[in-house]
Amino acid sequence: MAFSKEKRRQKIRKRIRRDIAGTGTRPRLSVFRSNKEIYAQIIDDVEGKTLAAASSRDKDISSAEGKMEQATLVGKALAEKAKEAGIETISFDRGGYLYHGRVKSLAEGAREGGLKF
Repeated sequence: MAFSKEKRRQKIRKRIRRDIAGTGTRPRLSVFRSNKEIYAQIIDDVEGKTLAAASSRDKDISSAEGKMEQATLVGKALAEKAKEAGIETISFDRGGYLYHGRVKSLAEGAREGGLKF
């Protein structure tokens, strides 16, 4: 029996989360992508707290043309918020999505913003 897209993504997501965990010195950048929006947050799994978050629903980002451009702007906005919180290095958690398209654009935007992963 073949997996549905969502079941396949959840299986990959569990496998990734087994290996990646955010700490105070190296938090985890988690990505969620829906059909219309993209969300990203930096998480300290030890404390169980979200340190910074950005999404394509933010006012300055939602006015951008196209989903790829929005994803890049979300990455840059998240990098700015992370810099304010004193975060420079992170672990990237793609959430079971392929590293392609909007997920890749978000990662490149975060790198342009100054995050290292």
